Amino acid sequence: MDEKAEQQLTELLAADLDGGFTELVRVHGRSVYTFLLRVSGSRTEADDLGQDAFLRAYTALQGYDPERRRELKPRAWLLTIAANVWRNHVRTCTRRPALTGVPVEEAAGSWTDHRPGPEERAALSDDRRRLVSALLKLPEHQRIAVVLRHVMGMSYAEVAEVQGCPVGTAKAQVSRGLRSLRRLLDPEVPVLEEVTT
Repeated sequence: MDEKAEQQLTELLAADLDGGFTELVRVHGRSVYTFLLRVSGSRTEADDLGQDAFLRAYTALQGYDPERRRELKPRAWLLTIAANVWRNHVRTCTRRPALTGVPVEEAAGSWTDHRPGPEERAALSDDRRRLVSALLKLPEHQRIAVVLRHVMGMSYAEVAEVQGCPVGTAKAQVSRGLRSLRRLLDPEVPVLEEVTT
């Protein structure tokens, strides 16, 4: 979204919260869903968490005065909310495992269905499935940073804003995440690098 269109959106939010919010969801709904799908690996969770993120966004906007709504960076602001909703979801799952009587370490794999559903199997190539699977194995902070940078196309400054960290830290998270992805996708490369260095 270009700067002029984003400014029009924030002006609409400042003038008419309900109309502006409808436009906000229309313009950025797909980005929020895509982000949540890539960090969760589940379409159902992405839908549920996306609804929660937009509910929280609307509630927050109701408390903002028109000037504050006018100053928003909508995409980064919404993805920050979505990232926080995801983190809260992970914490809740950790604190209240769905399975009773099973140690947390054993139950962790059952919280999210990491396998693609029937629609995804038909739509995705084998390479893409491998990439998604590898992405889900990354630590949360690296996964979020990689998805924001390379799936959502955000700048490092925007990634840092969403992650609540300095730009250098965001760059490091993306770099480490990509290095881990390379190792997961081609496990023989690190062995060759170690032998040749």
